[in-house]
Amino acid sequence: MTFQDQSRPPTSAEAWLTAAYDTLTLSGVEAVKIMPLAKRLGVSRTSFYWHFKDREALLEAMIQHWEDKNTGTLVARTEAYAANVCEAIFNLFDCWLDAELFDSRLDLAIRNWARKDSALQHRLDLADVRREQAMAAMLERFGYSPNSALTRARTMVYTQIGYISMQIHQPEDQRIALMPDYIEVFTGQRPSQVDIDRFMARHQPATGS
Repeated sequence: MTFQDQSRPPTSAEAWLTAAYDTLTLSGVEAVKIMPLAKRLGVSRTSFYWHFKDREALLEAMIQHWEDKNTGTLVARTEAYAANVCEAIFNLFDCWLDAELFDSRLDLAIRNWARKDSALQHRLDLADVRREQAMAAMLERFGYSPNSALTRARTMVYTQIGYISMQIHQPEDQRIALMPDYIEVFTGQRPSQVDIDRFMARHQPATGS
């Protein structure tokens, strides 16, 4: 993950955010401190204050990034065009496979951080509800009753939180191959081969000419 625009100086706000992100996801929020970040970037501590009022402002910027990227993108994927519910879930599954859409490492770091920060836990709870409601609304568009849609949405949310929290490491090709089966579990419908092929094509590694 990088926040930095490579055309800007190495002490830009994006550089501080990138260094803070790396520290947060590797070592937790307690390790995100101005002096160690300055040493990592090879700059003076005072240069931090050109970009952020204080450490809390830096932490807030990371939380805002998480909210916009992970929750915002997930909601957008539930609203993307789909001809049927299986295609809609495949659109959502793109988040789990593309770190540009959804950052699992950051989601785990935020969840760990929230255990010790009640204000952040409240924001996390709101984010989870927003994700859940977006998934439920997606299912309702395809004819599921409100109760069924909510139950299925929660199943998807809890499955993904568990996958992230347990830090499951699975070869990507194996994970992708199981996704049609997950859709059948979540929706009660088997995706068509056309929908499967379209999804698989999006996630096949690029090959050279």
